[in-house]
Amino acid sequence: MVSPLDFLLGLFSLDIGIDLGTANTLVCVRGKGIIINEPSYVAIRRKTRQVTHVGREAKLMAGKVGKDIQIIRPLRDGVIAEFEITEAMLTYFIKKVHEQSFIPIHRPRVVIGIPSGVTEVEKRAVYDAAIEAGAREAFLIEEPVAGAVGAGLPINETRGSMIVDIGGGTTEVAVFSLGGIVISRSIRVAGDEMDEDIVQYMRSKYSLLIGESTAESAKIDIGSAYSLVEEKTKVLRGRNLITGLPEAREVSSIEIREALAGSVGIIVDTIRDALDETPPELVADLMESGICLAGGGGQLKGLTERIAREVNIRTWLAEDAMTCVARGAGRILEDYDNLRQLLTGLERGSTHH
Repeated sequence: MVSPLDFLLGLFSLDIGIDLGTANTLVCVRGKGIIINEPSYVAIRRKTRQVTHVGREAKLMAGKVGKDIQIIRPLRDGVIAEFEITEAMLTYFIKKVHEQSFIPIHRPRVVIGIPSGVTEVEKRAVYDAAIEAGAREAFLIEEPVAGAVGAGLPINETRGSMIVDIGGGTTEVAVFSLGGIVISRSIRVAGDEMDEDIVQYMRSKYSLLIGESTAESAKIDIGSAYSLVEEKTKVLRGRNLITGLPEAREVSSIEIREALAGSVGIIVDTIRDALDETPPELVADLMESGICLAGGGGQLKGLTERIAREVNIRTWLAEDAMTCVARGAGRILEDYDNLRQLLTGLERGSTHH
């Protein structure tokens, strides 16, 4: 039985699904879809730790500010590394949601996607950050569950389905059947690790020091996990470590693929290990339904072909792969009456306060 107070609060509050990612934070509002997709970056003053910029503006400042300003990525490997900064970032995004809404401001109900391998302490940190940022209620859901819901996988059916969610800090692999996770793997090798691979490759091969943003753009523009029909080149700019002078170097997609080989190999091996432990009947289902790739890292060129070749199962990229987790959290909110049941049934290891 819903009390009159709860009913009124429901009328004048927003339901928000959040993909609190290492690289990007996405916010989905019930009935409106994704309304925020910004980098998980925060700029603060070093002396006072006062927040000056959040999101896209903060990322643009990275590597270009003086000593009095520090650019922080408050989440590392999918978990909170800087609690107060994460709280400030969440507060900023929740306030921004309200600014874009005509509904009177009230504390929202929030569902947040978290990596499946996090500890109870890390779960508590995410929950506390959401409450301190102004949430009325906060629910935690494992990212592969939210991603599967967002991708439209039939996770409640008897036939098996599989998702590989490659974010900025973690790669989540999960096999579903009858509304539960049968097999799951969470590794801290994903988009950030790929960027670092490119930085190290340029350093060791060309003695060229490039920034994270430059490495990320190389990954997006010419990076691949499988041979391209037409190989590409890109000019990367940085500082020569021997002369100390600025230098530009043209690199090929073949070289970037070589740089990414280690991280891509680990992700493929993780998928293979998960399949090794999957019951034969579910493997038979997966050979029909295929493997769904989600997350920003899942968009790496040739990755679907590489995985399909390695594990002999058709692999496909989810529609709007980067937003799957946020959209999945939003869809769960649409059926609030069954929210607790969904979270308990799909995420047995979750924490709900």
